[in-house]
Amino acid sequence: MTKRILVTGKNGQLGQSLQKLVEDSSLSLGITAGMVFTFVGRDELGLTCSDSISAFFSNQRFDAMINCAAYTAVDKAESEPELADQINHIAVAQLAEIAKVQAIPLIHISTDYVFDGQSYKPYTEADLTDPQNVYGLTKLKGEQAILASGCKGAIIRTSWVYSEFGSNFVKTMLRLGKERDSLSVIFDQIGSPTYATDLAQAVLVILNSAFSKLNEQQMQVPEIQNSPRRKYPWGAKLKIYHFSNEGVCSWYDFAKAIFELSDVSCHVLPIETKDYPTPAKRPHYSVMNKAKIKQLPGLVVPYWRDSLQTCLKELEAKE
Repeated sequence: MTKRILVTGKNGQLGQSLQKLVEDSSLSLGITAGMVFTFVGRDELGLTCSDSISAFFSNQRFDAMINCAAYTAVDKAESEPELADQINHIAVAQLAEIAKVQAIPLIHISTDYVFDGQSYKPYTEADLTDPQNVYGLTKLKGEQAILASGCKGAIIRTSWVYSEFGSNFVKTMLRLGKERDSLSVIFDQIGSPTYATDLAQAVLVILNSAFSKLNEQQMQVPEIQNSPRRKYPWGAKLKIYHFSNEGVCSWYDFAKAIFELSDVSCHVLPIETKDYPTPAKRPHYSVMNKAKIKQLPGLVVPYWRDSLQTCLKELEAKE
């Protein structure tokens, strides 16, 4: 039976990366077979208005929901806390409630910013959260709202997302590197870059795994196929996963690699966080433990430099 999947945030990096995989079965490894995706942006489903969300779902039903939409302007969130909270928390709570009522799984994308960044070892899903800025706080409140709703699905925390789409660190470095002889980049913030295409693959693996288990369940108990209260085999609790590419680097290391792999002659100077003040406080350590998500069959987690090279080739092909 065909599964209808709703994806919010179609114009964001992850939304566009998911569309890329869905449109090319060779990239998605065929795991989207039997799924029909509906991609929506703020014009179709505006998360800034509760009435808009209710109206959208008033006569539509899906088999799963992937929420890629978010307020991601980290510094701007410090001066727009209400808007950030509406999109990252209040709207997410509403989506979670709808998912529960419709008995469908919700896959939600969160962030490493829910942690304080003071750790000395990779964060696990069970580690205590302590966001240090408005963006991180609103994302954590969104997570908490999903957990409180009782809906099934998964929360995926990720970090340092980049792609050939939208605005991101890689594209900014490439632009500035071609305009300037040298750039100063922070070296005392450590994390793991995440290529949005790899994250999109992880989302599809999670989705496919759940539906595969559902199909097995339906073969054993056929009557649940048409049940208005069908249950998806996501376990008793909503799952939280961490995902990024393999390896660890600083923003300085990341910039150096971008220029090296793209043959851009730009000298990179390492500076400390204190030398580049921003409205929002950034975590010094954002490395996440991915042992839990690696247990999923079919999941591949490439090394960050390999994925960076793939992205750079994609960007070159688009020029």
